[in-house]
Amino acid sequence: MTSSTHPDAKGLALGVSAYALWGVLPLYIHLLKGVPSLQVLAHRVLWSVLLLAVIVIVMRRGPAILAAARQRRTLLLLIASAALIAVNWIVYIWAVQNDHVLEASLGYFINPLVNVALGVAILGERLRRIQGVAIAIAAIGVVVLALDGGGSLWISLTLAASFGMYGLVRKVVAIDALGGLTVETLLLAPACAAWLVYAASTGEGAFGHSRHLDLLLVLAGAVTATPLLLFAAAARRMPYATLGLLQYIAPSLQFLEAVLLFNEPVHTVHIITFVLIWSGCALYAWDSLRALRAPVAA
Repeated sequence: MTSSTHPDAKGLALGVSAYALWGVLPLYIHLLKGVPSLQVLAHRVLWSVLLLAVIVIVMRRGPAILAAARQRRTLLLLIASAALIAVNWIVYIWAVQNDHVLEASLGYFINPLVNVALGVAILGERLRRIQGVAIAIAAIGVVVLALDGGGSLWISLTLAASFGMYGLVRKVVAIDALGGLTVETLLLAPACAAWLVYAASTGEGAFGHSRHLDLLLVLAGAVTATPLLLFAAAARRMPYATLGLLQYIAPSLQFLEAVLLFNEPVHTVHIITFVLIWSGCALYAWDSLRALRAPVAA
């Protein structure tokens, strides 16, 4: 695992690509609005398994992945990461399908706060003074929304916490991006397959009724696996706190989609909250960029 202080160019490119793809994910999920959330989740997992199986076979990575997964600590960590990403997916899918893209975007604005806290508390990464101020400003934004009643703040907090913990586990687990995602989806696959069989048996299954819808569900594999592989690879090449540089890309795109495309209502408290969080993220990003450009001490 890379433990350098500064991300390399490839790590930066991987991270930007992952967050850009996540930023436009609501557009895809909206096309599946008539499909129950659990079925969307199940299709995401099962079609990802097929896609990843092809990649693993072509790259001849099967034996190495199996050997890594046989390690007890690795397997336990992957069970934890599989559970975390499943929670994140189902909450996110439900939020988008029920017109809560604004709250979902807020969750991913909060996510850098979670990453920094985990990086400092668990990985021993240092927090500079300006970074601390940035985190405090963004945290005030969350408090403002909570004091207002929060609305669907639970969506934001669940997404932030689950994905923050997922990224931490994937950073420390002794397996690469492809292997980790393959094992995670395999762990989730039996339950997902059982749910789709049950839905079909009750006549509520979405698959098989429309070629257009079937194609969208099949594409769930690529839509799911691609940004996760990019993110997992980036997380292993970058200091965990530095991922906060990139994480505002996805929620900024999602926020614009919620307001401009999905016409979700924006209240005064939302504006105050987002301005504070954007300000905190911008200050944090500026300080991190300044540190990256500073000459490294001998």
